[in-house]
Amino acid sequence: MAPHPTAFLTRALRVARTEIAAVAALLVATLGVLVFIEAADEMQEPGGQAFDRAVLAAVRPYADDPGRPWGPWWLREAAADLTSLGGIAVLVLFALIALGFLLIMRKRLSALLLVVSLAGGVALSEGLKALFERERPPAAYQAVETLNASFPSGHALLATVFYLTLGVMLTRAFPRKRLKAYVLGCAVVIALLIGLTRIYLGAHWASDVFAGWSVGAAWSMVLWLVAYAAERRQRLHDAPLRDDP
Repeated sequence: MAPHPTAFLTRALRVARTEIAAVAALLVATLGVLVFIEAADEMQEPGGQAFDRAVLAAVRPYADDPGRPWGPWWLREAAADLTSLGGIAVLVLFALIALGFLLIMRKRLSALLLVVSLAGGVALSEGLKALFERERPPAAYQAVETLNASFPSGHALLATVFYLTLGVMLTRAFPRKRLKAYVLGCAVVIALLIGLTRIYLGAHWASDVFAGWSVGAAWSMVLWLVAYAAERRQRLHDAPLRDDP
């Protein structure tokens, strides 16, 4: 006999309430993939760079000095400092520090998740850059040195992957919802600031950064979902890889 619609709806709502984090992660991952596909399609259209050029012109308003960004000198210095937080050397350093802490705390599953997230992020960044081979903004507009292709932004992608993954893991250490929201909010703000500095410094087109954010968020949420499912299964079977309480 088929279940009554009311009973089915009640069961579905109960599952949604208990698994709200997993549902939200799945939603973010799906939205990230869709945003990336839209950005990639728009980039390859004949008039797809109109928005990117408009943004570049807005942050580089001085025709006689295109390398000078809008705003006072200290804003450029601050942007250069902040953008380094998304560099691979800084991220590897922070990852090693976080990895050591997680291993000391016997959070083996979280440690593995952090390594896979950053390694996978690098592979995604380099692979997508090689696939699209988009040129960066003209060298005259770039306030920092750049390497390889432009789409997607490696800084935005890796910063989103690392800080969001780390933020999600840290939320599990705090029982209060306000602390969880604060930690996750800080992770999101850092990733957003790093992406914005890439646009401000002329290192990337705006769509490069949007694509980096979307891929990074999707990859982080996919890994979290895998870790969430694995942890639940491992707790039932007393597997050695799980995070100890």
